[in-house]
Order: sequence, then structure tokens, then C-alpha cells
Amino acid sequence: MFPDISDLNDQVFSIMPTALIGSVVRTMGMTVSIADFPAPIGAIVEVQPQAGAAVRGEVVGFRDDLTLVYPFGRLDGIRRGNRARLVCTSRFLRVGQAVLGRILDAHGNCVDGLPQPHNHRRTALDRSPPTPTERPPINQTLATGVRSIDGLLTCGLGQRIGIFSGSGVGKSMTLGMIARYTTADVIVIALIGERGREVNEFIQRDLGKEGLARAVIVVATADEPAILRVQSALTATSVAEHFRDQGKNVLLLMDSITRFAMAQREIGLAAGEPPTTHGYPPSVFGLLPRLVERAGRSTTGSITALYSVLVEGDDLDEPISDAVRGLLDGHVVLSRKLAIRGHYPPIDVLKSLSRLMPSLVTEQHLQAATIVREALAVHRDHEDLISVGAYRQGTNPAVDTAIRVNEEINQYLRQSVDEPSSLDSSWTALQNLAARCRTPANVTEIAPMGNDTDRHDLRGAA
Repeated sequence: MFPDISDLNDQVFSIMPTALIGSVVRTMGMTVSIADFPAPIGAIVEVQPQAGAAVRGEVVGFRDDLTLVYPFGRLDGIRRGNRARLVCTSRFLRVGQAVLGRILDAHGNCVDGLPQPHNHRRTALDRSPPTPTERPPINQTLATGVRSIDGLLTCGLGQRIGIFSGSGVGKSMTLGMIARYTTADVIVIALIGERGREVNEFIQRDLGKEGLARAVIVVATADEPAILRVQSALTATSVAEHFRDQGKNVLLLMDSITRFAMAQREIGLAAGEPPTTHGYPPSVFGLLPRLVERAGRSTTGSITALYSVLVEGDDLDEPISDAVRGLLDGHVVLSRKLAIRGHYPPIDVLKSLSRLMPSLVTEQHLQAATIVREALAVHRDHEDLISVGAYRQGTNPAVDTAIRVNEEINQYLRQSVDEPSSLDSSWTALQNLAARCRTPANVTEIAPMGNDTDRHDLRGAA
């Protein structure tokens, strides 16, 4: 389907390059300073060294009378006096149905060794988020295929959730399970700052052929320049927006938004921004909301976004974790303690929260989830006494029940990578588990949850 002619005219005028030529004055760190070159922020520049291929970069700032350019590649061969020319002032991405099942780089080019697809549609790389009045309410559930999330942290179409985890805890495995078993129409995966070997491992081990067939993967590995790591997040979001505008329900998985922030920190510091908390310049905290606000539900489709957050030193209150948690509609915390025990996925339910769950599920479902969480919390509060044998059976009915059902709760929360779970099976198992967790303090009978139509009616029409 071809874009409207008026849209094409707007794009042509916005990207029309101006005959602008400058010369390299110096390099400092990873930036190139160009004189007599008043190009705007975000413009694409090409520097021609004395020998070899031209090096492209992006204008990231100004210092005195010089324009600062952050290159997309290495600076080898660039010297004082090399010519720089303006390529374009706005960036667009070619998208279409042909990118499904493909692996893209930050520029939107396929890097999987197959022929480049013929995509006729173009979309802006950095679009503005939808206005608040254009966002319909989130009132439909999205199945993730992970039982603990679907039962206790129910997610909605268009919701934005953070997966908070330290390194090596299991976030890639959890994201892979979600990508493989979700009911979303299209999956867009951004792998930002990953080790090169992990890309194929994620595709072959975690995603699988079935998941790849309806997915688009955008990759910027750790060895690539910071500007490309930032751009890969924008590219993935633009691809997701394209499919959302086609009426699809899109699942956007970004691993990780922390490396996106760290890349922007490199760019900001190179452009001369002052460092603030933990060395992050102000531009990082301005760019994060612009990125996550682009996800969500629109009048045509939805983007449900899951952003993995790499927690430094397992500190959930470090600056990026704290800022991202305040921007999202929920958070899933992965526990290193659970991972060490072989409990996968290692989701710490008590530290996790879906802010939209009360408006997505029935009262019976919410009551069952509350009872199970209470039993889990009681056992954790008395875990030290229980483990050393200091607790006497019969002292506290709530503790007695928590001890009795603890293994059943853990069995519900554990799930093999090759074990898909549907919404109905997750909710039915949760109801049965809640019935086992009843104590004199919560003896209210849990009514049947009803069929799918009843739940849909209570949540509201799409």
C-alpha cells in the first residue's frame, strides 16, 4: 500500500538536503568538530577522509562556532581539513510487511544475509507520541504465556512494563518465553548493547522459528557506536508504530533500556553536557519519557511495551531504574536469590506490580491473586523462623497455611521454557490455589470466575 501523496510531499521537503559544506577542525573523543557548518541537531553529515570510504555521523550539538558530529563508524583516516557535507536534515525509515522475520540494524537495513526487502512506506525515525486525548482506555488483556505474569501481574493491550533484573539473572530467557508464547499479532525486539554471540542465541534458543516468523529484530551490539545504540531503540519503536497504524496489536520488547540510557550518556557527555546523578546528563532523563510515551494504545491498534532494565548492583533505586519505574504502568522484578535456587522464571511476585490489573480482571480473579500474594508474604516474613525450626505449628493459623501451601505456590510460579500457558489455564490454576490458601482470616468463598465472555463484559468492550 502506497502512502498518500501529501505525506510524500511533506517527507520530500523535510529531507531535502541543502548545499552545505564545512571542514574538519579537530576531533575530541568520539566527536568531530566542523567549522562553517550550521547544520541542525539530528542532521546526517558525511565526512570524506583523504583516502577510504566516507564516514557518516549525526549532529549532536554545538560548541562556540563549531558543529559537533558523532560518527556512525570509526574515525580512522579523518584529519584536520577534511571536507564535510550535509546529507539530509530529517531521518526516515523504510518499513512494510516484508520486514517480518528479518533482522535489522539501527538504520533499518537487513543484516541476516538475505536480499534487502522492497518496502514502499516510509516513517519518521523519531515520531511524536500520541496526544493523551487520542489514547483509548486499556481494557483488554494480553496473554504473555508466562503463568506468573498472566495470573498475578495481568498485562493489558497497550500497557508498558519494565522487567528489572541484575546481570545474569534470566531476563533474556523471560523475554524469550514471552516472545514465543504471546498472543500479540506482531513482535518487535530491540537488542541494544548485547554481546554479539547473544543475538543468534536469543533467536535460536529463546525465540525459535515460530516466534521469528512474526517478529522483527533490531540489533545494535555493544561494539557499535553509542549513536547507533540509541538509534536502534528509535528504529524498533518506529517499526512497532508502523504495524500499530495498520491495526495490529504489537508487542515491543527492548533489551535493554538501561544500555539505551548509557549510550545517550556517552553522547551527552561528548557534546559537553554537565554530568548529574551517577554521571548521567540531563538529556538522558529527557529522552526516556519521549521514548516510552510512543508506546501504548491508539484508535487503530496497540503497542504493548516490555522494557528490560539492567539494575546495577541489584539496586532497584539507582537513577535509571527509579526514573523508568515512574514512567511505566507496572514492573516485574527478577530475583537473583530465586535464580540461584533454580526457580525459573525468577519473578519476585511480591516486589512486582501491574498497575492496570484491577481494571483488566474480574473481582474474583483479583481476590484470588490477593490471597495467594498474602500467603506468599506471610511465609517470607517468617522464613527465618521456619528455616531454623523456631516456629511452632499451631501458633498462627496464617503461618500454618502459608507453610502448607508454599510448595504449591512455588510450583505455580515455576514454568519450563518449553511449557506454554494460556490465560484460562493460568486463571483456573490461580483460583484453585487461592482456595487452598484460605485461612480463618480470609474465609470468604471465592466465586467461580465465569467464562471468557463474562470476563470480557466486566473489563469493558474493546
